[in-house]
Amino acid sequence: MKSVKPGRGPSLLGGAASVIAAVIGVAWIAVAASMDAPVYFCLFGVVFVVLAIAQALYNLYNATAKRRFSLFDITEEGEEPDPRAAADGANAFCPACGAKVAADDRFCRKCGREL
Repeated sequence: MKSVKPGRGPSLLGGAASVIAAVIGVAWIAVAASMDAPVYFCLFGVVFVVLAIAQALYNLYNATAKRRFSLFDITEEGEEPDPRAAADGANAFCPACGAKVAADDRFCRKCGREL
């Protein structure tokens, strides 16, 4: 049975793409400097590299953090458990819509599905 659970949000793939963007930014700076381009061309490359590094750090941290930022993932039974779910069910989520439900709820308060 498929269910909806909090997901990973920014991920390792996003971090890898940001590292590639930073390398492209460094190449941009090198080419612009070698062609005697105006200073603002080089500054654009610097801004590009700084933003790419910041995004890479955010994505890589979030992909490996225990309590990471999450959107929603659709998973099948036996896949990765929800990293934020408590053993007592206090932080459980509805398998249909992903809304937070209390441990004693019989029905989801958002979609009405029986839990």
